[in-house]
Amino acid sequence: MDRIARPLLLAALALTLVAGGFAVWAGWSWYDAAHSGTASYATARDDALAAGEQAVQNLNTLDHKDLGDGLDLWESSTTGALNGQLVDGRPAFEKQVREARTVSTAKVLDGALTELDERAGKARVLVALRVTVTAADGESSQKDSRMLGELTRADGHWKLSALGQAPVGDTASGG
Repeated sequence: MDRIARPLLLAALALTLVAGGFAVWAGWSWYDAAHSGTASYATARDDALAAGEQAVQNLNTLDHKDLGDGLDLWESSTTGALNGQLVDGRPAFEKQVREARTVSTAKVLDGALTELDERAGKARVLVALRVTVTAADGESSQKDSRMLGELTRADGHWKLSALGQAPVGDTASGG
């Protein structure tokens, strides 16, 4: 019996050591992946993209019946020069929207982060969206557009610091 038990004991010991080594390696790999710079960069990328999409949607949605809250949302979604332009132009824009009595709603179709400098707190986003504008007479129209936005981290949050139309189609001139 001793002759059979000894090789089984050695085999069980070897198997236990291999399993223990694998468990240590798997645990270390999991810890390293969870705490690596790659994981934090991916989180920052996802956060910037989500904030950029939401901010572009916010700036393309406005209801004349709830104008104050809508424009407050525009201002809270922006920073820097863009925010300054919105604040400075607010009275004239309010008058224009009240007279037109329009409602615009935007829906993000797709978005991509094209650039991210986490250390500098800067990012760029490309957002495709569909904007539906309903006039005072109830007539509505839809327009699909692509917007390029620059994001700046302000007070720990990503906010739009610039926004413009993305070029569409072939912009190169043929010879």
